[in-house]
Amino acid sequence: MIPKRYEQVLFVLILSCLMSSIVSAVSTVRAAGMTDQFLWLWSSAWGASWLVAFPIALLVVPVARRLVQRLVASH
Repeated sequence: MIPKRYEQVLFVLILSCLMSSIVSAVSTVRAAGMTDQFLWLWSSAWGASWLVAFPIALLVVPVARRLVQRLVASH
């Protein structure tokens, strides 16, 4: 098992992988269509997207959590 202290980083890793793969797939389909090269185009786009998404998510997720805590009733 992974130690608890890595929970935040693991959460961001999984979230950024899922979100960047979905968004890059949608963008690739819209830009190129479902061609024979879709998997190549998408995987290339996903790799570049994830390289940006992961570090940004590391910075943004804590801010989003604090905002949600302020917006949600405490009782």
